[in-house]
Amino acid sequence: MARKRPEDLRSHRWYGVDDLRAFGHRSRTAQMGYQRSDYAGKPVIAIVNTWSDINPCHSHFKQRVEEVKRGVWEAGGFPVELPAMTLSEPFQKPTTMMYRNFLAMETEEALRSYPADGAVLMGGCDKTTPALLMGAISMNLPAVFMPAGPMLRGSWRGAALGSGSDVWKYWVELRAGAITAQDWEEIEQGIARSPGHCMTMGTASTMTSAAEALGMTLPGAASIPAADSRHAVMAVMTGKRIVDMVWDDLKPSDVISSDSIQNAVAAVLAIGGSTNSVVHLIALARRAGLELDLETFDQVARETPLIANIRPSGAYLMEDFFYAGGLPAVLKQLAVSGRLKVGARTVNGSTIGDNVEPAKIYNDDVIRPLNNPLVASDSLAILRGNLAPDGAIIKPPAAETRLHRHAGRAVVFEDYNDMAARIDDPDLDVDENSVLVLKHAGPIGAPGMPEWGQLPIPKKVLAKGVRDMVRVSDARMSGTSYGACVLHVAPESFVGGPLALVRDGDVIELDIPGRRLDLNVSDDELARRRAAWRKPAPRYARGYGRLFSEHVSQANEGCDFDFLERGAPTPDPEIH
Repeated sequence: MARKRPEDLRSHRWYGVDDLRAFGHRSRTAQMGYQRSDYAGKPVIAIVNTWSDINPCHSHFKQRVEEVKRGVWEAGGFPVELPAMTLSEPFQKPTTMMYRNFLAMETEEALRSYPADGAVLMGGCDKTTPALLMGAISMNLPAVFMPAGPMLRGSWRGAALGSGSDVWKYWVELRAGAITAQDWEEIEQGIARSPGHCMTMGTASTMTSAAEALGMTLPGAASIPAADSRHAVMAVMTGKRIVDMVWDDLKPSDVISSDSIQNAVAAVLAIGGSTNSVVHLIALARRAGLELDLETFDQVARETPLIANIRPSGAYLMEDFFYAGGLPAVLKQLAVSGRLKVGARTVNGSTIGDNVEPAKIYNDDVIRPLNNPLVASDSLAILRGNLAPDGAIIKPPAAETRLHRHAGRAVVFEDYNDMAARIDDPDLDVDENSVLVLKHAGPIGAPGMPEWGQLPIPKKVLAKGVRDMVRVSDARMSGTSYGACVLHVAPESFVGGPLALVRDGDVIELDIPGRRLDLNVSDDELARRRAAWRKPAPRYARGYGRLFSEHVSQANEGCDFDFLERGAPTPDPEIH
């Protein structure tokens, strides 16, 4: 395809014509200290920056955005920073998941309404990655994703700490009385010691890796630690590359294909990625007009070995992963085994096969060879049954093996507050064989489907030395979490899914090898319960909460808005 001419640029309609409106655009640009030579005939690059003072994962973005700008200037473009809503996983309530679609809409509309020819998408903290990509896919301007990078290893008394995973681990030990309050405070001070997102294989590292496997980042970009100087170099290179992408009109629709979606799914499974990736990748695929469902994840999981030995499924952290060869080394292993669609195009103009060809493994305990995987298959499993007719999900390597087949009496919590109030009650009728059930934690019921799925183990059970139990909910779980947690039960209880009908004492049967999740209650009894069920009152009467509740889809469909998930991009309005 012929390269664009300056008059073909989208921004030409703002800056390049001779009319009253263009006079206003040029004069106001001069007001900001720029001359015509700074932007005339050059691609305008929107740098969508999700920095904020309350997002520690992106605390280095003030500097990184300047490095992206430098790359844009050096390549002959005109950089324009566009701040966008930050989704700060540690702070935002009820959950960043509720606002993923908000950021996706903001990204799409910012790119549509301003004179952008291309975009650099700056994100990394969990939901920022899918949100930015969803918006860019829908707008379909040339775009490249710049991942925030993982933070450095945490440290406590000579031991490496991993964000999230070790929080859950030591919180359990604190509740069980195995460590002191002083120990807990020392862990607090040492677990997050640099800019960057979680350095475990949580949702952040999973989704930035998925973005690279999709072809939407420069090769190797997702693995570089945030504090490493090579991350700054990558930011400059990203700024340079987007300018050429504009001239070549290389858009998300040219990169994201059925093959690249398959690559992202395979990569997520090979690295032991977060269960949240299922929801996000389905949403991304649907934005691109492509089909992706739960069965695809299950099928690929049965065939894909887990070779990244990273917490919570493994032993190491993302810094170790980078030194061992990073995601390109994993993708190279998938390519060698025929599990990578090597012809898929990427934002650097080459195929993903060409990009990963030089990759090597430098530590074969961190990145295992194919003949010595951490887990041979099934790093993820999709469950179905009368308790989850539209599917549920579990991460088998994160659960104790003894619980892979289990039947137990349900201990039911009607919502999160009920659970928090009663979980440690000495009179709670629970033992290590029980199945903990949390209702009203799904997309509409919570609202927003928070990361409540790793229900705490009751103190009376912890006291027996037990550290894992079967837990079932329509919630999500942090990608840094672990345990026999059945998640994303669909349809959710708030809309009348079978989970709404579970009562204390019902027997729930989990069979991971058989991919089943069943409530051992007769159809007649379930029919009686359904007839007595009443739909709860809406959570919101106004605002974004109401919009979210009225239009969000269920977990198995990606939790996107029904009016955004499919169809061609909205054309530019007539510009005056």
